[in-house]
Amino acid sequence: MGLEAALPVDGILTTQLNRVVNWARRSAVWPMPFATACCGIELMATASSRFDLARFGAEVMRFSPRQADLLIVAGRVSVKMLPVLQRIYVQMTEPKWVISMGACASTGGVFDTYAVVQGVDQFIPVDVYVPGCPPRPEMLIEGVMAIQRIIDEDNIPYDGDGKRIPLEVSLTPNYEPRAQPVEVSVGAT
Repeated sequence: MGLEAALPVDGILTTQLNRVVNWARRSAVWPMPFATACCGIELMATASSRFDLARFGAEVMRFSPRQADLLIVAGRVSVKMLPVLQRIYVQMTEPKWVISMGACASTGGVFDTYAVVQGVDQFIPVDVYVPGCPPRPEMLIEGVMAIQRIIDEDNIPYDGDGKRIPLEVSLTPNYEPRAQPVEVSVGAT
């Protein structure tokens, strides 16, 4: 009927199948929280009804690494906790994603000591850095959405050995803090 001539012969089935698989992946990102400090409270707030991470298909917090595909490192990581974090990362299924949430997870924050890891990206590959101390729940949602955009575009980079290269996306704050309601001055009475 001429329809066969209009459709490309190669790749239509695999292209459509890729889109369906990527849609399923982005719509069911299951995070595993590794929350240790104040960023963990913001992570909990993200899953609450006010911010509703469920709108993005990431409300199912999994506490088993074999059921999770998104690791959210929220808060400071001590040297003693690092082997546990690395084991959790290794046990997660592919493709797996990592969000470094907050200044402590990304750079060590104010804890410039021998006992705190100065950035988890030195030990596990990080895909998205969410800035703040602690970051607002909207910023974490923006981080999850950044990973979903990468999954949608099927833009997962691999090296020559078949290992996934970390994305290392740094988010910028998407909100403007409000001014103080009262003028603040120092030393004036």
